[in-house]
Amino acid sequence: MAKKANKKTKSRSAAQTAAKKRSAAKPAARSSARKAVKSKARTTPPKKPARPKQRVAISHHHEEDFRADGLRTYAKYRDLGIAAASNGLAQAHVIRLQGPCNPAEVSKLHFHDVEFQMVYVLKGWVKTYMDGEGETLMKQGSAWTQPPKIKHMILDYSDDVELLEVILPAEFKTVELKA
Repeated sequence: MAKKANKKTKSRSAAQTAAKKRSAAKPAARSSARKAVKSKARTTPPKKPARPKQRVAISHHHEEDFRADGLRTYAKYRDLGIAAASNGLAQAHVIRLQGPCNPAEVSKLHFHDVEFQMVYVLKGWVKTYMDGEGETLMKQGSAWTQPPKIKHMILDYSDDVELLEVILPAEFKTVELKA
């Protein structure tokens, strides 16, 4: 039995020596692999241009702030100061559609070249058409998003409708389409 124990000790000792030799060879391989990974990690992607610093925008309700100088002639807009505060990153305004609704003027199929658009009904109701969705009646408390370049139009609205609209970016192109 002493011989067997002695052989096991020698075997273990030989196995440990062999393992040490193998592990001694591996660090060099690992080291070069690590260097390759590190050198790849050092290549940095191109930097995005820094956005101008944003500032706080506070807007309080004043009737005289509603102006007829926006996108649509049948609407008055109250700018909430977001475009200026975000340096053009986003725009937000309250829209009052002027009643009564005239479908000949209002119901024009169009799209906006935007990254994001969201509308929330503050007061009244509006009936819209969106490509792929069909006609939808939006009432006070309803909200919806319009994906970039989705074809849409207003079909009808109440005389007292007010909408909150948020758009990115602040400046965008609107394209009217033939129905």
